Amino acid sequence: MAKRMTTAAVSNYRPARKRREIPDAGSPGLYLVVQTSGIKSWALRFRRPDGKSAKLTLGRLDPSGNEMEGEPVIGQLLTLPAARRLAADVMRQRALGRDVVADAKAANRRKRQAHAELAANSFGKAAAAYIAYAKRRGQRRWREAAKFLGLDPDSLEPLAGGLAERWSDKPVAKIDGSDVFQLVDEVRHSGVPGRERRSSGPTEGMARSMHAVLSSMFRWLKERRQQVNANPVASVKKPDPPVARDRVLDDGEIVQLWRATGEIGEPFDSIFKLLLLSGCRLNEIAGMRWDELSADGATLTIPATRTKNKKPHDVMLAPAARDIIAAQPRIGASPFVFTGRTGATAASGFSKAKARLDELMRSVPEWRTHDLRRTVASGLQRLGVPLPVTEKVLGHTSGSFAGIVGIYQRHEYREERRQALERWAAHIEGLVSGRAASVTPIRSRTRS
Repeated sequence: MAKRMTTAAVSNYRPARKRREIPDAGSPGLYLVVQTSGIKSWALRFRRPDGKSAKLTLGRLDPSGNEMEGEPVIGQLLTLPAARRLAADVMRQRALGRDVVADAKAANRRKRQAHAELAANSFGKAAAAYIAYAKRRGQRRWREAAKFLGLDPDSLEPLAGGLAERWSDKPVAKIDGSDVFQLVDEVRHSGVPGRERRSSGPTEGMARSMHAVLSSMFRWLKERRQQVNANPVASVKKPDPPVARDRVLDDGEIVQLWRATGEIGEPFDSIFKLLLLSGCRLNEIAGMRWDELSADGATLTIPATRTKNKKPHDVMLAPAARDIIAAQPRIGASPFVFTGRTGATAASGFSKAKARLDELMRSVPEWRTHDLRRTVASGLQRLGVPLPVTEKVLGHTSGSFAGIVGIYQRHEYREERRQALERWAAHIEGLVSGRAASVTPIRSRTRS
């Protein structure tokens, strides 16, 4: 025989081997359903006008015991008193001739449809589609763009605390200029959502990058008529470009860096030393593949897909650089010179490696990895390397090779570039060993 339930009794009911339905004498037709998993919910049983039995799930049990404000509705967490009030209201609606079961099914269909539409048109879905497109097109910084948008570059799943997670329930068409402005301002003062902040104080460069990534994504969506009719980023002023850096490590700082890299372990020791010996960008060295090296190991050919200007670039490796590369162990069938334990991807984790270098070089003023490239350029000039040769070493297509000069001047200065990097390597070896290196200026051959 059904008993009138109490809040304490409801809390004390335990799951059994089979699902249980416990009637409440205090509200005809109301049952407490206890699943074998321990989940508890409320259900109402009655007969429909055609005489068939019907069941309507009202909602899960609210274990807090706190009463909600306002009248309860189907689908909410319900305490015992709330479940009784809702059951009584449903019975009144039935008495007035309403088919509450059909109404509930229709409401559930609308809810599922709304969730499906939200998922299809959400910011996260749009961001993942854009990054997949950028990856297919081989855009140079698509992995970095994915992180700005809060996505894991490999799986395109939302990163914890990232933008895709934050705006997971936000339809992409509902994002407006105010949302973009607040986000860009947040990045300026607090960093990119979900990413570790690397520096204190305002970061105008990161804010500018976030503005650019969002603008590119919304422009792509608009061009393809995908959920948006306008680019909300267009109404937000792009942050000013950061002041151009001119940081160059002097000879004493080069020595400190060279010695500090030996304490941070591989592959970072070799990678940072190669950056200093070659003048290459970080991704060009970190992503180096074995098949990009010549048979004698004297030349690294970086394909157009891995260079900033989308043109292949030959790096004439000095003997010291060749020795570093030759000493790298091959990890199984991995194509990468610098890789992890599995060999599946190129080396990563440079933020932590750079932070460790900064700890070891506390007496050295703040510097960035890209400053090493500028250090090489400055060092070559000090050694008397002609500017056109230096620009070829760096893979530049502007400067001496801009405009019409670049069209007709096709001399690659290969031998001069090799001599330049060999003399630069000798200079570094002399600094590190404490012996002054004998370096003679390089004379370039003029070509018409």
